[in-house]
Amino acid sequence: MRKKNGTQRNKKRFWDSLRVQFGVSYIMIIAAVLVLLNTYPLIASEDMVFRSKKTSMLSSVSVMVSSLSGLERLNQDNVAAAMALAEDSGLSRILVTDASGRVLYDSREGRDAVGDYVLYTELVQALMGNDAVCCGYQDGAFRSRASSPVLYRNQIIGAVYAYEYDPEQAALLRGLQENLLRLSAFTGAAVLLLSLLLSARLSRKITALLTAIREVREGAYSHRARIFGRDEIAQIGQEFNSLTDRLQVTETARRQFVSDASHELKTPLAAIRLLSDSILQNPGIDSETTREFVSDIGAEAERLSHITEDLMHLSRLDSGILDPPSRVDALPVLTQVLRMTGLLAQEKNIDLIYRAEENCIIRGTRDEIHRVFYNLIDNAVKYTPAGGSIQVILRRENAWVIFSVEDNGLGIPEEDLPKIFDRFYRVDKARSRGMGGTGLGLSIVKDTVQRRGGTVEAANRFPNGAVFTVRWPADLNE
Repeated sequence: MRKKNGTQRNKKRFWDSLRVQFGVSYIMIIAAVLVLLNTYPLIASEDMVFRSKKTSMLSSVSVMVSSLSGLERLNQDNVAAAMALAEDSGLSRILVTDASGRVLYDSREGRDAVGDYVLYTELVQALMGNDAVCCGYQDGAFRSRASSPVLYRNQIIGAVYAYEYDPEQAALLRGLQENLLRLSAFTGAAVLLLSLLLSARLSRKITALLTAIREVREGAYSHRARIFGRDEIAQIGQEFNSLTDRLQVTETARRQFVSDASHELKTPLAAIRLLSDSILQNPGIDSETTREFVSDIGAEAERLSHITEDLMHLSRLDSGILDPPSRVDALPVLTQVLRMTGLLAQEKNIDLIYRAEENCIIRGTRDEIHRVFYNLIDNAVKYTPAGGSIQVILRRENAWVIFSVEDNGLGIPEEDLPKIFDRFYRVDKARSRGMGGTGLGLSIVKDTVQRRGGTVEAANRFPNGAVFTVRWPADLNE
């Protein structure tokens, strides 16, 4: 049941697709823009025409009112004579009424309204002493009405009413609207196609990246995301591939480390088991041989303990667990290490020469500095033949403390130099095990020094031998 519910939760819904979300977002934005494109210009144009019509209508009516304002009383004859000039005004209809609203003049052919009383809204407003104007768009034409009172000595003696029917500007506005609709349709189709292409392209890249992530999650560390281009998704793909490269290297190193660690632990365990079985299966074994076997068992157990201790220390380094650093004077630490390794050097008749400067203060811990010094000097003692010599130098150089160990042994083959700090790597495996080495000492040295901001290098010296050089950041807080 839980598995079924988990499958249902992981099932992708239609609206969860990034492609759908991008496509719908593009379409909604463009639709809003197209609606605005088809409404605002038309509204603005219509409003501009209305303002123009109102101005022109009031201007035309004012001219006609001026021609009538000199008359004491309005009648059909004097109004007709005064309005003779208004026949070519371009207006659809002109009415002139007396103060009671009776039509004295009608410019429409037939003049059928003369003598009738007219109560148009604008005309009534004019007879009340107000200028009135109205403009509208109806049935494919602009319809404009305007009216103004006619005054004689501040007395309203009549009114002039004008009406205009204008289909031509309305046709221009319809043409603009049709052009906008065609442009909008073309733009909408183009944007829809472009949004589908862009969302498909983006979706394809994200899908490729998700597929690569799932493959790597399942353990296919060699899989790489193939995302072309220079956009942000392509850059994420490149970063993912770089991360996968590092992950593959780390995983390979981890597997090799586990394999090597298992092999290294298996060797002393096999020796202990063989020796203990030999004792148990031979009841008549003499005490001297038993003592020899037990001594060998102890040596293998000690070797096993060293390997385990080094593995635990490397595990701490890998997990980033470091003790807080402090000011450590390297000279007393080196002196202690030289006392410990000097006995081994005397047994092999090796000259252990050292030169150390004072004021070599290092940021770190005493234990890790001791481990670095001991591993390098002990390594030199083990691989220097009897009668040889080892030179240890500790000095201060600007912002660094330099520690070097030189021997006159066989040196390191050039092909082995790049791998000398790898874990469990040995130039001569049989000889290293015979000397009790774990193959982890140089790895511990490198990891410890690098995590404190330093470097360690290995090189061959002329005419023979090897030299290890550690550069450790000095504590500059005097």
